[in-house]
Amino acid sequence: MVDNRYATALVIGSVLSLLATVYLSVAVGTQHWYQYSSPSAKHEDVNLTQLREEFVNGEFDEKTYSETMFRLNGTLGLWWRCILVTNPKMETQCVSFTLPQQFIEKYNQNSEEDLLRTYLWRCQFLLPFVSLALVFLGGLVGVCACLCRSFTPTLGVGVLHLLAGLCSLGTVCCFLAGVDLLHQFLIPPEGVEGSLGWSLYLALISFPLQMMAAALFLWAARSHRKNYTRMSAYRVA
Repeated sequence: MVDNRYATALVIGSVLSLLATVYLSVAVGTQHWYQYSSPSAKHEDVNLTQLREEFVNGEFDEKTYSETMFRLNGTLGLWWRCILVTNPKMETQCVSFTLPQQFIEKYNQNSEEDLLRTYLWRCQFLLPFVSLALVFLGGLVGVCACLCRSFTPTLGVGVLHLLAGLCSLGTVCCFLAGVDLLHQFLIPPEGVEGSLGWSLYLALISFPLQMMAAALFLWAARSHRKNYTRMSAYRVA
C-alpha cells in the first residue's frame, strides 16, 4: 500500500511534469524567443523588397539575416527567424534553420568569441531535446514502476526530472548569452529595440515546474523508503 501523501505527491509531480513538457515543446517550436522593434523601418532609405528577398531566398549568412531582422521587426527562435513584411498587407514571413545550419560555425573578428558563440548555439539547440528525452525516459520508468507495483524507481524519476530542469535552464542561458555576444558583434541600428519574447518565457517557466516535479518525486521516494524501513523494523521487533 502507498500512503495517500505519497500518491498525492506523485500525481502533482506528474501534472507539473506534463505542463513543463508542453511549455518547453511549444517554446522550441515557436519563433518568439527574441524580438526586435524597428518603428523607423518604413522611413529608411533602403530597398525593403530586396532585403526581404535576400532574407527568404538568399544564402545563409548570420550577418545578413540579422541586419534584416533589425530593420524589419524580426523575431528569432531556436528553429525560426522571421520578419514583418508588407505584401501589400502586414504579414510575418519566416524561414527555418536547417539541421546543418544549426551546427555551422560562427565567424567574426574574434576567434575565441567565434568558438564560444558556436558552442552556445549548438547547446541551445541540443539541450531542450535532451530535456524532453529525460522527461520521456522518466515517464517510461514511472509507468514501469506502476506496472511492477514498486516505489523504488521513483527516485530515478526524480533525478531524471532534476537533470531535465537543468537542461531547460541551460537552454535559456545559452540563448541569452548568444544573443548578447551577437549584439557585440552586430550592433543594432539606433532606434531598434530588442526584447525577450513569450517563447523564451515559456521555456523559462518549464524550469521551475520540472524542478518542483523532481522535488516531489525525490521526497516521495525518500519518505516512503524511510517509512517502509521503520515498518519493517517494527514488524521484526
